[in-house]
Amino acid sequence: MAKLIFENTSNEVELKDNEKIQAACEKEGIPFACSEGVCGSCIIEVTEGMENLSEPTQAEKDFLGDIQDERLACQCSIKSGNVKIKF
Repeated sequence: MAKLIFENTSNEVELKDNEKIQAACEKEGIPFACSEGVCGSCIIEVTEGMENLSEPTQAEKDFLGDIQDERLACQCSIKSGNVKIKF
């Protein structure tokens, strides 16, 4: 099991390995509009565990450019381990 930690609220959610994080993020209050990776409403900052997320999609690369610590929550899956984000 993987764990998604929301730095803003200190809430933690256990997810299955390779599960999309969108539903957990929506429940936590992160806004979503298109869910296609083009609007950018779901930008999150990954403060720990970037290596535990899926590889950036082409939509993320097109929107964000050089991926540093930001991702689009609609495009991410958590592979395993812990990931801490803030929004």
